[in-house]
Amino acid sequence: MGSDMTKEIRSTVTGDGSIQLSIARVEKPVPKEGEVLIRVEAAPINPSDLGLLISFAADLDTLEVTGSGDETVASMKIHEQFMRTMTARVGQSMPAGNEGSGVVEAAGEGATELVGNTVGVAGGGMYAGYRCLPAKNCLVMEAGTTPAQAASSFVNPLTALGFVETMKLENHSALVHTAAASNLGQMLVKICRDGGVPLVNIVRKSEQVDLLKNLGAEYVCNTSDENFMPSLIEALVATGATLGFDATGGGNGGKLVGQILSGMEVAANKAAGEYSRYGSDTHKQVYIYGGLDPTPTVLNRAYGMQWGLGGWLLTPMIGRFGMQTFQQMRARVASEIHTTFASHYSRHISFQEMLQPEIIRAYARQATGEKFLVEPHKD
Repeated sequence: MGSDMTKEIRSTVTGDGSIQLSIARVEKPVPKEGEVLIRVEAAPINPSDLGLLISFAADLDTLEVTGSGDETVASMKIHEQFMRTMTARVGQSMPAGNEGSGVVEAAGEGATELVGNTVGVAGGGMYAGYRCLPAKNCLVMEAGTTPAQAASSFVNPLTALGFVETMKLENHSALVHTAAASNLGQMLVKICRDGGVPLVNIVRKSEQVDLLKNLGAEYVCNTSDENFMPSLIEALVATGATLGFDATGGGNGGKLVGQILSGMEVAANKAAGEYSRYGSDTHKQVYIYGGLDPTPTVLNRAYGMQWGLGGWLLTPMIGRFGMQTFQQMRARVASEIHTTFASHYSRHISFQEMLQPEIIRAYARQATGEKFLVEPHKD
């Protein structure tokens, strides 16, 4: 490959109802004024990447791979009932990868001071050998930080910090978090532990309880336990948590969001001075920020009239936090990338490996402890 060419992963929805993953050969970008050219060394596969990469509508049972080397193409059918939601994507070869890290190799006017620095960045299209982005989007890492260590410096760290900032902004005093044994969940445990924020963690396996307890979590509730609801209510009474963040979208047979709201209502009524047929006057809020479970969200309204359910995304929330707060969040991530915001990967993979059936199925599982790091220049 010539020095003016590079490679990147592309996802394409075809007219016959399939998603194809391939390796595209493209021109190496050239930085403009205020931009930097990053040699991308590492980019994680987060749950948020899968919506574009393979979509949640793909039928993995139909997964087939043809070709070899850089000509490898992985293809899978889209479930017919979901194809209409993909219409706008048909025929478009789309780059993927929300975040990553690398070394600034060149820069346009006004950004040359970043050349040679290791940076983390969230700019989309990060499953690429090289990426041009505005210098202001880069999070410059401290000396000694490797690209692999900096690769997950945006999505999970800033989301976890964003939960706490949302809590402050909306006048809550404690949090509930589901899928709490995830990489993001472990970060949130550390943030809340160090900041004195009461946190109720919800997991689905006993080994995940042990994992979080070892990190210092005080309240961990397991949906697989027979006494899940009593333990959840007990934790909600102890913490007074009235704000929850749900990563599943379904969870516990679709009931999880409703169980959290119901538990909050029970806890609020325990502190209420008198009965009201409209329920407690304590506002209870749950935000869904992920879709780990495709099960429909089921709401059995047993939590009065003071409640809310909505979606939560980091990018629009940044505007509510304000730029000063956001810059403080970024600075904290850079300074604590080896501790609070450290990420661990079960496997480092190349572009070609990223298109292999067993690896696609593995990262599509979104299993706790299985986090993949893509290394664009790995053979």
